[in-house]
Amino acid sequence: MSRQGNLFVISGPSGAGKGTLVARILKCIPDAWVSVSATTRKPRPGEIDGVHYYFMDKAHFDDLVKHDGFLEWANVHTAQYGTPRKSVEEHIAAGDQVILEIDVQGAFQVKKKMPGCHLVFIMPPSMDELKNRLQKRGTEDQETINARMEVAKGEVKQKEKYDFAIVNDDLDRATDELVDYIERHAGKDEPR
Repeated sequence: MSRQGNLFVISGPSGAGKGTLVARILKCIPDAWVSVSATTRKPRPGEIDGVHYYFMDKAHFDDLVKHDGFLEWANVHTAQYGTPRKSVEEHIAAGDQVILEIDVQGAFQVKKKMPGCHLVFIMPPSMDELKNRLQKRGTEDQETINARMEVAKGEVKQKEKYDFAIVNDDLDRATDELVDYIERHAGKDEPR
């Protein structure tokens, strides 16, 4: 028997561990599905269309914007990114537990279009620990890390607008909390 489909929007500062938690819940919840974003940027080496992103030209992207084809979208640096509405709605209709891993602004856009979605905020244990995690990645210079920390401060202030918050100070416990939250809502018939 398939379950009622739901939409879970996962947000939090860069370095809070969103991607790690999402990868873990996919192993724990058989009917979980992570939405693939669309972008106008060119694929990077190793990226596969439809797996990492849906790569599309600006005209196609703009047409989808014009016809309400995205649950959320934004201009980021020199490219556009968005969450295609159709695939999310199809997976919810099929009874999947749909996961979107997006930023705070995108989460609020989705909530306006799909009020029944569940907003989940992933918190770092502390801002100092967040900075340590970003530095340990070794993928960004100090200026970028400082900019991410400023963005993180603003994002953390938004957590009160979320339905549920998890402090990711222990990965196993945080995974269990997130799986439990999704499972509690998976069987409920809630309006969208």
